[in-house]
Amino acid sequence: MTNNNRKQITILGIGNTLYSDEGLGVYALSPLEKLYGNDDQVELVYGATDGMSLLGVVEDTDYLMVLDAINAGKEGGHIIQLQGDEIPAYYGVKMSIHQLGFQEVLLASKLRERFPKHLVMIGMQPTSLELSVGLTTTNESKLPELVQLVERQINKWKNDLA
Repeated sequence: MTNNNRKQITILGIGNTLYSDEGLGVYALSPLEKLYGNDDQVELVYGATDGMSLLGVVEDTDYLMVLDAINAGKEGGHIIQLQGDEIPAYYGVKMSIHQLGFQEVLLASKLRERFPKHLVMIGMQPTSLELSVGLTTTNESKLPELVQLVERQINKWKNDLA
């Protein structure tokens, strides 16, 4: 949060960049950096696979957008937007049974009564989760569409803050 108590918008990119489309949330931050890198209302956070260490990021904002690969059983590259209570119903892609999912971070913030007032998750159905750096061609081609969706949501939130 800024010192003047202005509400902050946080865009959190999560995912594992070693497994192709699982790294979507991290890869999506690069074009968003060009749009919001100098915007004092928007904070970009490269969350990668940081798990519970992201709890502070989640709890310290009223407007949280999470970017991630979302396994919704759709065709690869399908863009998915979830809001509020829809998010815990979907589970991000876990690469092992030992990995802490982002839903556990959200649950912890709810239990601590510090859950963001506005929460949106925007993601894409992975085409591949194979060991490989970079998005598949299918998902890479849909990235501009995902960025436009993010931009629309950020503009809506900025209007709410005005």
